[in-house]
This record gives sequence, C-alpha cells and structure tokens, in this order.
Amino acid sequence: MCKHGDMPGNMSVAITAADGFVAPWIAEMLGEDAIIVPDEALMEPLVLDAMLTPCKSLIHINSTVSDGLLGRDDRETMLKMRERSRPVLDAVGRHGGLHLMLVGTLRVHPQWEEGEPYYGSDSTIAPRDVAAEAQLWMEEMSLEQATPERPVSVIRASNVQGVPINGPPGNGLLHKWAEESPIGWINVPGDGSDFKDFVHVQDLVECIMRCLSDPPPTRESIAVGSGKGIQLSELAQIYTQMTGCENEFGQQVEQEVFGIVDASEIEMRLGFRPAISLEEMIREALEAASQ
Repeated sequence: MCKHGDMPGNMSVAITAADGFVAPWIAEMLGEDAIIVPDEALMEPLVLDAMLTPCKSLIHINSTVSDGLLGRDDRETMLKMRERSRPVLDAVGRHGGLHLMLVGTLRVHPQWEEGEPYYGSDSTIAPRDVAAEAQLWMEEMSLEQATPERPVSVIRASNVQGVPINGPPGNGLLHKWAEESPIGWINVPGDGSDFKDFVHVQDLVECIMRCLSDPPPTRESIAVGSGKGIQLSELAQIYTQMTGCENEFGQQVEQEVFGIVDASEIEMRLGFRPAISLEEMIREALEAASQ
C-alpha cells in the first residue's frame, strides 16, 4: 500500500467530518501527516483556517452524522450534513490551494438491475434517500468550484467492509451476518436475487492515497468497488455452509447498495485493483464476530 511518505512534499492532509470507521484507517495510513479537524472547529473560521494552513489536501467524509440518532430519510439528517459541509466549502475557497476529496457512497445512484451497465462514468445520478441528497449537494457544490489550483476528487464507495481500527464489531453486511449466524439464521435483504459488490476498507483507503498522490487536473468522480458481484442468495449459502445458519429472506432493502462497480476505471486512473478478496473479507468477519 501507498504510505504517507509517498505524498509529494510530505504535506499534511486534513480530515473533516471524521467518522469512526473510514477516517481512522485514513489517519493510520497518513501517520503524522493526518490532521483530524473536530466538528466544533468547523464553526470557527479562524481556527479552521489555521488548521488548514499547512495542508495540501482535505478529505471530507461525506456521509451521515455518526451519532446513531437520525435515520437516512430524516430531513434533519440533510440539515446536519449541509451544516458540516458549508464551512468546508468556504474554507477551501479561502485557502490558496487545496485538493478537496469527498468520500461518500454509491447511494447517489439508482438501484442497479442485472443487465444494466455497471457503475461507472456514464452511470446516472439519482439520490436514493435524504442523506444521499445531502451527499450529492456537497459533491455538486464542490465540483462547480473546482479549479486547477483547487482540484476536486469525488470518491463513491460500494459496500465497504472491514474491522474498525479500534477493533470489532465490524462494518458492513458481511460482519452483520457473521454476528447473526450464531443465533441460527441470517437476515437476507429482498428475495436474494440482487447483486452486491463488496470492497474492503483498506482497498478503499489505498485508492484514496493514490488520489492524494496524483490529484486530477481539475475535477473527477470515481466509483470504488471490487468489480466482482455476488448474488445475495449465493452469499447466504456460503454462510450456511460455513456456520450452519439458516436464511431468512424478505428483509428490507431500502438501506442496501446493489450493483457492480466497473473496476477498470480505478485501474486506468490509479493503476490499482482492489486486492482483498471476498473470501478474505468473509473470514475476517467471522473471526471478528467470534472475539
């Protein structure tokens, strides 16, 4: 993986709206070059500007507020996400030159159906819930303001799995099923016919590091996934074989991201394909759940 020492000039990288999962992995990879900006600093322009002064890049975790109190379709979610995003946009505009990177999800795309094109540069944009509307608002505002001095990278990730830096429980459906299986069954969204493309958090962070090392001329949007899909019914059968659990189909699908990412795009842009396989992710999930 790309280490923080590979960054040009070894410049600092600010991280705003830090969550408890992806942001710590980014900070771990950046080491001393990471500057975590607390949410309260976003409301203090002078404090925020001072923190950004030594930075060459800013990574904004463009996702829901991680307090667990608001749902993705709660209008208050959009207000809080915009509240955290506006000061970032303003600060980037005041800075002499920052590469702004927004890390979000593929929930801004419509639900993929088998036979349709994979998620890629030609995929249509259609927010699937209120939180995705706020995510897209930040993306559009940022891309409009992009200049060669202040380039923008939009990173949209598919079904990110893995164990947080501070340890289990893990993140994502694979970990959810690993935690459910000892009960005797796992809850499968829908009828099992939908496809998911799982990507490990370390592969996502590797893509982020490569974007930091090689900013776009002005603006770009990148979908990050493994490029390999698996039908949920097939995935559920793997869990049955490994744990003896039964499958409970018909669970809600509203919060799920289906579809397969065209991984050839990140390979062309970043010279990288995700390296951690689905089998490795499943094993990691089961091991984390057993601890």
